[in-house]
Amino acid sequence: MDTLAAKMIVGNSEVILRLRETIQRVASNSSTVLICGETGVGKGLVAQVIHMMSDRKDSPLVRVNCAAIPDQLLESELFGFERGAFTGAHQRNVGRFELAHLGTILLDEIGDMPLTLQSKILHVLDDFQFSRLGGNEDIKADCRVLVTTNQNLEQCIRDGRFRKDLYYRLNVVKIFVPPLRERPEDIRPLLNYFSRQV
Repeated sequence: MDTLAAKMIVGNSEVILRLRETIQRVASNSSTVLICGETGVGKGLVAQVIHMMSDRKDSPLVRVNCAAIPDQLLESELFGFERGAFTGAHQRNVGRFELAHLGTILLDEIGDMPLTLQSKILHVLDDFQFSRLGGNEDIKADCRVLVTTNQNLEQCIRDGRFRKDLYYRLNVVKIFVPPLRERPEDIRPLLNYFSRQV
């Protein structure tokens, strides 16, 4: 199978073969995909391949690292803001959802998103309409949503740190990316792949 997934998702283990098949199957539709796995297993790469194999590949893949952006800035990063919306807002700023119009938005490490913002994301997923901070204009963004997490979101729900309704909205297709220690047969193909990149 000479697909992008086969070229970029390296390995010969049974779990990697199934992962490639899943990627190929979900890439062609617009379903929301929840990509789970430990830090460093390649969740972002899986998201990139899904985007590159989709009908949206000629439009942007916009990444938002929910763990790296301070809580108070994340909302304006996602939805943008109008001039004067808050101190220091000297000009209009377009948010990541708007930038991802006709493409894909990747919400990376969504388990770190604050609860207050989770409810707003849930509303956006209803009709992909939102307004910039400080604005009244409704903005429509036609984008596919991919989500990654290194956390057990079911446990986060039990702990009161993640909304159950948002979880079910995001968990349309779930992909688990296993760590390398669980697939040692992939070590040699990965070594060969990286040695060719040097």
